[in-house]
Amino acid sequence: MTEPSADAIRMVEALLFAATEPLDAASLEERLPEGVDVPACLAALEAQYAERGVNLVRRGDRWLFQTAPDLAFLLQRDVEETVKLSRAASETLAIIAYHQPVSRAEIEQVRGVAVSKGTLDVLLETGWVRPRGRRQSPGRPMTYGTTDQFLLHFGMESIDDLPGLSELKAAGLMDPEPPAGFTGDEDGENAGETQSPTLPFTHPSEGDT
Repeated sequence: MTEPSADAIRMVEALLFAATEPLDAASLEERLPEGVDVPACLAALEAQYAERGVNLVRRGDRWLFQTAPDLAFLLQRDVEETVKLSRAASETLAIIAYHQPVSRAEIEQVRGVAVSKGTLDVLLETGWVRPRGRRQSPGRPMTYGTTDQFLLHFGMESIDDLPGLSELKAAGLMDPEPPAGFTGDEDGENAGETQSPTLPFTHPSEGDT
């Protein structure tokens, strides 16, 4: 692959710095002179910024500059506003991430309990989940998958970076037993049936968001 010119690299760098959101290669090509090898420019910039305070990173098919992970503490505030997901939303998000594209019925099959419309609505509102089209099967159910915003929030380059089973067990994120006192579906259905956790997600909040 031919090395891109310094001017081409500078132009791509300027576009990424000025962008208010991550850009994909096609968006960059639209703004650049004809003939600029965008992938080569991105690779060059990624290498140039690898050891600096700001890194060029890829999230899905989009690129952005962000603070180097080891310097993130410099930007932390004393008070952070966080969005806590319910147990139902956390488990549903995990199923979507690991099984996408997946329909609501398939989510319910994995969880073993019904999923309320409100739970899916919450995940859609976060921007981490989006519809992925309808299955060509009876009823043509809608399927769901994760977004680039999901990758950005959790610091992953692609969905392939999701931790595997052994990593989750080592990190203590696999619950071998149901939580104490858990006797049914937090979505309000199938109460009275003990359900073992089926997915590797911690539960930051007990109530639905």
